[in-house]
Amino acid sequence: MTEKRRTLTLKPKAPTADTRRGRNDRTGSGPARPGGAPGKGKPGPQAGKPASSATPSAAPRGQGGTAPRGTQRIEPAPRDAAHVPPRDEGPRLRHSYEVKAPAQLDYRPDVRPDALAFALLGAASSLARVRAGMALPQALAEVFQAWDAPPQARGAMQDVAYRAMRQLGRSGILLGMMTSKAPEPPMLAGLLECALALLDPPEGTEPPYEAFTVVDQAVGAAAAHPDFAHAKAMVNAVLRRFLREREQLLAAALRDSVAQWNYPQWWIDAVRSAYPDDWQDILAAGNRQPPLTLRVNRRKTDVDTYLKTLAAAGMDAAQVGPDAVRLAQAVNVAQIPGFFDGLVSVQDAGAQLAAPLLDVRDGMRVLDACAAPGGKSGHILECADVDLTALDADARRLVRVEQNLQRLGLSATVRTGAAEATDWWDGRPYDRILADVPCTASGIVRRHPDIRWLRRKSDTHQLATLSGKILDNLWQMLRPDGKLLFVTCSLWPQESEAQAAAFAVRHGAIRLDAPGQLLPRSGVGQDHDGLFYALFHKAGA
Repeated sequence: MTEKRRTLTLKPKAPTADTRRGRNDRTGSGPARPGGAPGKGKPGPQAGKPASSATPSAAPRGQGGTAPRGTQRIEPAPRDAAHVPPRDEGPRLRHSYEVKAPAQLDYRPDVRPDALAFALLGAASSLARVRAGMALPQALAEVFQAWDAPPQARGAMQDVAYRAMRQLGRSGILLGMMTSKAPEPPMLAGLLECALALLDPPEGTEPPYEAFTVVDQAVGAAAAHPDFAHAKAMVNAVLRRFLREREQLLAAALRDSVAQWNYPQWWIDAVRSAYPDDWQDILAAGNRQPPLTLRVNRRKTDVDTYLKTLAAAGMDAAQVGPDAVRLAQAVNVAQIPGFFDGLVSVQDAGAQLAAPLLDVRDGMRVLDACAAPGGKSGHILECADVDLTALDADARRLVRVEQNLQRLGLSATVRTGAAEATDWWDGRPYDRILADVPCTASGIVRRHPDIRWLRRKSDTHQLATLSGKILDNLWQMLRPDGKLLFVTCSLWPQESEAQAAAFAVRHGAIRLDAPGQLLPRSGVGQDHDGLFYALFHKAGA
């Protein structure tokens, strides 16, 4: 008998003023350990230990912030939002998933917060929000607040949601094979996708829960929500069918590359075209859980001393860069020795290359354009006594910059303004400029697996156009004999190498040695995000 196959689609996310930068706080604001097991062993029907959050954003995000002593906050006059690039009309969703507010996403089910059913419903609500175009961290934050979820439940929800997002291609196709029509409302589809992700863990990993526990708790979750309590029998039937026919269903589903790789087809095609010799490794790396890498604050300690501090705390770690230390096991930031005292920051090893490449020296005037959440600003200030301006278009995200600098005991001038504009600039040139420009963030999907489902192919051109304008604008602010470091977290050549080459031609910029494209890899000395670096020198007058 031939199975009917369907693919569940997501509404792509527009590059708005909040999200067009594309970096998604890769230097310390995204959830750590997404996809990790909630606890040791095989938990019963209650959720296990919360998934560790190895970044500052694990704490509730404040509504405001106090700048550290010496940090000056400057707000510009209101600007028109026309600088946000227009969007083309993307592919339409199936009728049942047209953009509409799913009913009662904020409804708090009458389920024990320590039960797996509670985590499944919270993760399903988050997936429904992502399906409507919201980034997963924001979706989870909304659920946490609306449901007044305790810390342990938050960790379990986050773990389930990130597992489901990493396996959404396969789960969606499996669900399409086992149902005659798209489950309604979208939160019900999300519940089934979350349960399938728990029943079908990535190859080489153990299921976090016993199969009977997942089925029982998923059925209980459905019964507890008024929007789809009527579908609890369907939930039970679908999940039990998967367990009975697992081998046949997976064999059929995996003939589809979307199910095999868990990316949209256009993404798979783009990686394969750009990197014909490495495309499989790149896609596989994006599905793996990222490590927890720290940057040691050289103004307060050194790597050798900090490694001894970790050892005394019973934590295995190794040095992987001049200031970089990687923990063998990810933990919550509250468990990282000295984190709140500013001894270390969470930052990917690849992102830690920026400050050394910029070659900052005492007394220089430095601009960190598109600075939020402030990881690179902090590293620059740790390296030299400079007059740093941290610029970002989003005033809310600049609060994070101020908080990070305060924690590190550092200060800077923090300004709200768009890097492609000049209304914020005082006319004084900079000796060094860091341009970590807006991009599709295709190089950091292992940290933010929702990106692959929220982006669309046309975003690449639109964001490359915007970043080109930013680079052109910043070049006029660079002092003769100064240096500009162009950075993206993209895999697409249009946003990286092609952009760098065109910029050099337009301005006669001298290109200096820099790593170029860093592909996301796993292994000794290579476990970093996908990043691109190009360094330019401006000839003297």
